[in-house]
Amino acid sequence: MQEIQSNAVLPAGSARLEKRNLSYKRKQQLFIYGSLFIPLLFFAAVRIIPIFYSFNVSFREWNILSDGVRPFVGLDNYIELFQDEVFHKALKNTLIYVGVGVPGQLIAGLAVALLLQQITVLRGWFRTIYFIPYMTSIIAVSWVFRWVLIPNGAANGLLTQLGFAKQLFLNSPDQAIYLITGVMIWQILGFQMLIFVTGLQGIPQLYYEAADIDGAGRWQKFWRITLPLLNPTIVFSLVIATITYLQTFTQVKNMSSAGAGGPLNSTKSLVLYIYDLGFKHHKMGLAAAATVILFIVIMGLSLLQLKFVSKKVEY
Repeated sequence: MQEIQSNAVLPAGSARLEKRNLSYKRKQQLFIYGSLFIPLLFFAAVRIIPIFYSFNVSFREWNILSDGVRPFVGLDNYIELFQDEVFHKALKNTLIYVGVGVPGQLIAGLAVALLLQQITVLRGWFRTIYFIPYMTSIIAVSWVFRWVLIPNGAANGLLTQLGFAKQLFLNSPDQAIYLITGVMIWQILGFQMLIFVTGLQGIPQLYYEAADIDGAGRWQKFWRITLPLLNPTIVFSLVIATITYLQTFTQVKNMSSAGAGGPLNSTKSLVLYIYDLGFKHHKMGLAAAATVILFIVIMGLSLLQLKFVSKKVEY
């Protein structure tokens, strides 16, 4: 009799348990989707909506000091931009920052990562030393290097002691942009080093052991094993570095003469040009048009890199 009663109770108990589990799963899913929705909402508020708003502003004559009349002017802002020699110079300078900074940063980061892989003593200490500049304030680093590179600074003092002539450095239209790019490479080197160290540690040692058995040298292992298997890491670093150098602003603002991208606009980046248009000349329509162009350049270069640099990697 007791067995029959217990058997009769089991289905009802399992049904309640199943219902409770279903309720728990629903609450869990609501929590997960809610947690995902809140950051997405924040991203839309600070990123997506301003992008579309910038498109609207770029088609208007928008002066922040005007009385609120902002007429629609179509493509006039874009036409005016492409007729501006300073815009051409800023765009060219930005491409120089990318063309010099990105390869230099990737090569230096990979070289340091490979060297760190070869040592066993104080490896963590060296990683920390290389990573410290990346954590340091960009403004502080920029002003330290500006002090070093002034006409009577430490760099010219060292050159004089070695018997060389003094250099203009940041006051030279030919030298300044490459010096600023060099400072950026030096400061971001630690970040790239850490990314490449992580990528190198993800490569199975089995391949190197097989290569050693086959008699492969260091360069052969580097070109045939390390580089191909580092492709996902290289693509990530390449895209991040390209976007970083396309958005160059703080270093130029703090290291260039008068903070205006000098001398003779030789260091003015596209972002600094946008800043000057919007907050110095109060021409928000032109600034928004230049921002849209920068957005198209960033998106285009990123898509091209993902398409032509990415390769399928199989371990």
